[in-house]
Amino acid sequence: MHDVGGVALRLQPLLARLFGEDLPLRVRCWDGSELGPPDAPTFVIRHRRALRRLLWQPGELGLARAYVAGELDIEGDVFAALRAAMQIVERGNDPGIRLGRDDKKELIRTAVTLGAVGPEPRPPAEEVRLFGEPDSRGRTAAAIRHHYDVSNGFYEKVLGSSMIYSSGYWTRGDEGSGTLEDAQHDKCAVVARKLGLAPGMRLLDMGCGWGTFAVYAAKRYGVQVVGVTMSDEQAEYARKRVAHAGLSDRVEIRVQDHRDVGDGPYDAIASLGMAEHTGREHYRQYAAALCRLLRPGGRVLCQQLDRRPGPLGPRPTFMTSYVFPDGEIFTLGHIISVLEGVGLEVHDVEGMRAHQDRTMRCWVDNLIRYWEDCVALTSPGRARVWLLYMVGSALACEAGRLGAHQVLAVRRGDPKFDDLPMTRAAWMIN
Repeated sequence: MHDVGGVALRLQPLLARLFGEDLPLRVRCWDGSELGPPDAPTFVIRHRRALRRLLWQPGELGLARAYVAGELDIEGDVFAALRAAMQIVERGNDPGIRLGRDDKKELIRTAVTLGAVGPEPRPPAEEVRLFGEPDSRGRTAAAIRHHYDVSNGFYEKVLGSSMIYSSGYWTRGDEGSGTLEDAQHDKCAVVARKLGLAPGMRLLDMGCGWGTFAVYAAKRYGVQVVGVTMSDEQAEYARKRVAHAGLSDRVEIRVQDHRDVGDGPYDAIASLGMAEHTGREHYRQYAAALCRLLRPGGRVLCQQLDRRPGPLGPRPTFMTSYVFPDGEIFTLGHIISVLEGVGLEVHDVEGMRAHQDRTMRCWVDNLIRYWEDCVALTSPGRARVWLLYMVGSALACEAGRLGAHQVLAVRRGDPKFDDLPMTRAAWMIN
């Protein structure tokens, strides 16, 4: 380690004990003193309160709170900085796990000398606090509002003109020849083809977001669409898009819990990036609703994130506290098992991890490009939450800890499967 005295000199022994002598990060403290390799990504401790947070909440959540509150900052390439931090965690050096008794005593002694000891700081205002049973409709609605009723203008800046909050489908070259808007258009196209949409069909867009796929399907294929969302702001935005497209006679947007949809059967259902919000407690209810609302032989296309098999870490985490309260990322095996268990037959599974990674990086680029606008539309803390969330998710995709898949299934009951194609040729995009 390299150090220049001051606060950094007093922190050096503790950081060495926690992370080893070969610290992969540079740290600058609030007095300007620094330690760590000069060419490494730099974490800036702007206030001693960041250390107090770590005393009370060692590990991921304490670090996240300090970053969201602006007490901890990152200079330079945020991907490189978080990649280095993740490498520390990967090798088992997460402070929340590795702090022994002597380490904690040393941390407290160091904190006392730095004036960082005191009452536990309040979490940033962006940290969600939910009440009620996890699967109750009121709590589910509150979780959705926390994530989506932020600012439609904010989402326009981050997601771009497509206003689609799930991975694009990158078909137009590997080296940037296609845009985010191209990828989202092609995703809508491949989803429609997998569902076999045709004029006169009834389509349910479960978790319709800002209405992009609903408008695309009605305009391109002449289907009748019902889109459901639990976000008032999304619904208002989607209805305006529908009216502007002249499709009010073909597209209905509802503010409704998916468990309360009762006007099936539908010929096809799309559920794009919604299942992550259901949580373990009622993911099976979500899958059962898909099956119940489909006609026999009807198709459903679920696009959702998934994770590498293995035990889940302790909660609360940054993601459950700031991004997806009550949400959960399942393994692909669990997803397929639940879908098949409620009466659906999985016909096709397509990996989307590389697509998800690239889409996330486009969103990060947009957030950084329009940073001042995003802060003005929400708050500095909210913009920081999104930067940390999206960069971390992209890096998790890069490392294979996080993935995404499109799962196409049919409702059992029609032995002919209607006109379900034998191969993928019917939905390939050239």
